[in-house]
Amino acid sequence: MIQWTIFVFVSLMGFFLAVWILLKSRNMNVWISSYIRQKKLSSKDKRSVYVCLADHYEPYFGGVSQDQARELVNNWTVKYREVANRHSDSQGNPPQHTYFYPIEEYDEYVIDELKKLTQEGYGDVEIHLHHDDDTAENLEETLIDFKELLFEKHGLLRKDDSGNIAYGFIHGNWALDNSRPDGRWCGVNNEIDVLLRTNCVYDMTMPSAPSDTQTSTINSIYWAKDDGSPKSHDKGILASKGNWNDSDLLMVQGPLMLNWRNRKLGLIPRIESGELSGDAPPSLDRIKLWENAGISVKNQEDHIFIKIHTHGLQKANTEMFFDNNGFEILWTELESLYKNSDGYVLYYVTAWEMYKKISELIKD
Repeated sequence: MIQWTIFVFVSLMGFFLAVWILLKSRNMNVWISSYIRQKKLSSKDKRSVYVCLADHYEPYFGGVSQDQARELVNNWTVKYREVANRHSDSQGNPPQHTYFYPIEEYDEYVIDELKKLTQEGYGDVEIHLHHDDDTAENLEETLIDFKELLFEKHGLLRKDDSGNIAYGFIHGNWALDNSRPDGRWCGVNNEIDVLLRTNCVYDMTMPSAPSDTQTSTINSIYWAKDDGSPKSHDKGILASKGNWNDSDLLMVQGPLMLNWRNRKLGLIPRIESGELSGDAPPSLDRIKLWENAGISVKNQEDHIFIKIHTHGLQKANTEMFFDNNGFEILWTELESLYKNSDGYVLYYVTAWEMYKKISELIKD
């Protein structure tokens, strides 16, 4: 009996150790407790679903030439118009695509081509940045110069009620607020303060799983306060009706779930992070997981915000979207679920429009 008890104990300890090693290998130990504790999405009489596709749009990815980069963009804009024109949300608006454009890849020609898409009602442009070993002073100057360039030269972005150019942000390499343990790909511990000083009004970097930059806060819209240390946005105050806060940064996260229908070796659930790529194309099961993440403003849970992301110009991803009908599948399934079903209203929105709707619900 004692031997059996010891055997069971050792077996259980081995099992839990194996689980912990697995969690650690995917950095799931950072957020799995939050996932377990999250509330289930409750039923509502009618639910508004807002879908935003945030693209880390990098025409010079892989060190391509200027001619190659511009050709990629030209092909994208032609094909995007064609497929987007076949779809619409509950208000008749076409799908929206937000191009978070990297400062370090500035190309006047590319930005003007993206501006044409915004003028035609297909999306918007916001700010993306890859940097390393940076300083707060240089970062602030870089952000101000680029937002002024986009606004004054290209007629992009917008001014807020105070007359200041406002923008949304996604950090390159997921390393917002110097959040990588090795300190690479940022270097600025007070990055959130710098973003606020330059009138960044929302951030859409998260989720970043399985990266070790992933926050313990998941599936949330919340206020992040800079504490002067790396990864200040790891936790914050949930955005709720009536708690508007100009002094902190509004974090708008995408879904982070476990996909039990898509398991490695038939056993281990895959991480669902809302990424669309060549090896992670859209599907009906994934879309339902995005909804079930229940990302909303507290006390306004009948409004669900689905922020998904991609690196659209990477070859495998472009092929998935256009050659393998990724966009067609994505929008067809979204419209089947939320446009053509009782109890739902579907909104295709830009990142800015999503931010404005969130703001409206908080201030209501």
